[in-house]
Amino acid sequence: MTAMKLRIGFLASHGGSNVQAIIDACKEGRLDGDPRVVICNNSDALVLERARKAGIATRHLSSATHPDPGALDAAIVETLRSHDVNVVVLAGYMRKLGPRTLAHYRGRVLNIHPALLPKFGGAGMYGKRVHEAVLAAGEKESGATVHLVTDEYDQGPILAQRKVPVMPDDTADSLAARVLEVEHQIYAETLARVANGSIKLEGL
Repeated sequence: MTAMKLRIGFLASHGGSNVQAIIDACKEGRLDGDPRVVICNNSDALVLERARKAGIATRHLSSATHPDPGALDAAIVETLRSHDVNVVVLAGYMRKLGPRTLAHYRGRVLNIHPALLPKFGGAGMYGKRVHEAVLAAGEKESGATVHLVTDEYDQGPILAQRKVPVMPDDTADSLAARVLEVEHQIYAETLARVANGSIKLEGL
């Protein structure tokens, strides 16, 4: 196993609590990582404030700044490259990555999904919708899945999963809160395993 420092680029859309959890893990020495840049498609998202407080570079890149999808894709790649990013972490990013970004960082883009894939994944399955679907299906457990990102939603290789129970009186919100606690743990832990070489990613 070969250890290495991860130079992390984040893509996020909203609050960024998983970004914060990973920043904290880096600061506390639980993850040998260096957060380099946060790219967000929402110019007033809380995640940008989190990044600025931590001294991390931020960029707003979206269809507002780059109406052409190809130009947006190119701008995302250029931003990640200019910050010497070697691992890309999606944290509640509500847009599909473009082909240029996926090609340049093939095998080095991670995402976290708030269910136990392959169940309750795919296009349109994000946020509260996932938890509503879990409850509607009568599942006894849910959880979080860290996986590699490919050009198909939620289809990439699974790197880690952690389960939580579904309680009889759960609502989508209460289940979401329980899953989010696990997300904050498992995402940083999985990245730490990449950094210490126990998970090997293509190109690292």
